[in-house]
Amino acid sequence: MSTKRDYYEILGVKKSASLDEIKKSYRSLALQYHPDRVPAEKKKEAEEKFKEISEAYAVLSDSQKRSLYDQYGHSGVDQRYSTEDIFRGADFSSIFEDLAGGFGGSIFESIFGDTGFDAFGGGGRRSRRARRGRDLEFETEITLEEVERGTEKVLKVPRYELCSTCKGSGEKPGAKRTVCNQCGGRGQITTSSGFFHLTQTCPKCQGEGRIITAYCPDCDGQGRIKSTHKIHVKIPAGIEHGSHLRVRGEGEEGQAGRGDLYVLVHVTPHSIFDRQGQDILCEVSIPLTNAILGGEVTVPTLNGSVRMKIPKGTQSGRIFRLGGKGLPGIHSSSKGDQLVKVNVQIPENLTKEEARLIEQFAKLRGEEVAKVSSLGDKIKRVFS
Repeated sequence: MSTKRDYYEILGVKKSASLDEIKKSYRSLALQYHPDRVPAEKKKEAEEKFKEISEAYAVLSDSQKRSLYDQYGHSGVDQRYSTEDIFRGADFSSIFEDLAGGFGGSIFESIFGDTGFDAFGGGGRRSRRARRGRDLEFETEITLEEVERGTEKVLKVPRYELCSTCKGSGEKPGAKRTVCNQCGGRGQITTSSGFFHLTQTCPKCQGEGRIITAYCPDCDGQGRIKSTHKIHVKIPAGIEHGSHLRVRGEGEEGQAGRGDLYVLVHVTPHSIFDRQGQDILCEVSIPLTNAILGGEVTVPTLNGSVRMKIPKGTQSGRIFRLGGKGLPGIHSSSKGDQLVKVNVQIPENLTKEEARLIEQFAKLRGEEVAKVSSLGDKIKRVFS
C-alpha cells in the first residue's frame, strides 16, 4: 500500500475542486513553502514539502493523470508514469510569472535539479537552460498631490549585472577551459539501479562539461557584479496605495535576458484630506454667524484654496460636495469630488452683552433658556 498522502489532502481541496481552485491552492502553498522564503534551519523541511505539493499539482492539474488517480489512486499514476513524466506538462511557471518576487520556471530546477529517469538508459546530454535574470522589488512613497497629477520617481536600485570583462562567463579573457574529469565532458552523470538509470547534471561543472581554469579578476568567477542604477519610473495619476508597477527589463541580468522591476507604491497620509476612492474628504470650521446667516468660507483643495458658499441655517456636520476636485481614475481622466464637512464653532467666553443678546434671541424664538453655571454652557444649551 502506498505511504503517500492523498493529493487532494495535500493541496487542501475537495475531490470535486475545479482546475482554478487547484491552481489557487497550489500557488498559495508554493509561496508558503518555497525554500527561498523560509529560515535556513527550515529549508530542508520546506524543500520536501514543496516537492510534495508540486507533485500533487502536477497530477491534479492534468486531466488524464487526474482521471487515473481518481480511479486507482497513487498506483494508477505511479505504474503508468515515471517521476519525470509526472511533472512533464504541468504549467508551473505561469502560476508565478506575475509575482513581484517571481520564481519563474527555474523554481523547479533549483529544487529538483536537471534530473530525469530513463527506463532503458537512452537519451543524450541535457543542456542547461539559459535563465532569465531575477525580478526585483523596490518601494517608493508619493504624496496625495502626486496621486492627483501623476509623477515620475528616480529610484536608485542596486542589482547584479553581467560582468563586462568576462561577458558573464566567469573566466579570465583568453583562458582555456579543461574537460571535466567527473563527467568526461558530457555535462551529466548517470547511476543505474536495475532497469532504471538516473541521469543528473554533473555537480562539478554544472552541466557545462568543461571546468574554468582561470577566473575573471573583476568578478572573481561569479560572472556578474553588483552596481546601483538610476531608474526613472512613471507613476500614473490616480494610483492606489499598495499598488505594484511592473517595469519590464529593469531587474537583474541573466543569460536569457533581464528580469523585471516591481515598484510598490505607498501613498503617504495627508494632513488635511482623507481618501475615499476617487473622492477626498476634509473638514472646515465656520463661525456660528455664518451657519445662521450664510456666507462664504475658504476651503483648501489639492490645487490651492477656493471660496465655498454656506447657505443660511447650515447645521454642524453637513457635507458639501465640490465637483471635480477629487482624484482621477487610474484608467480614466474623469475626477472624483471633494467632500467638505463643516463644523460650526460655538463661541466661548461671551461678554455679558453677547450673552444678553443670545438670551433675547432665544426668547424671540420661544425657546427656554436654562439656568446654567457658565455663559459658554448656556450658549451650547441654546443651540444644541
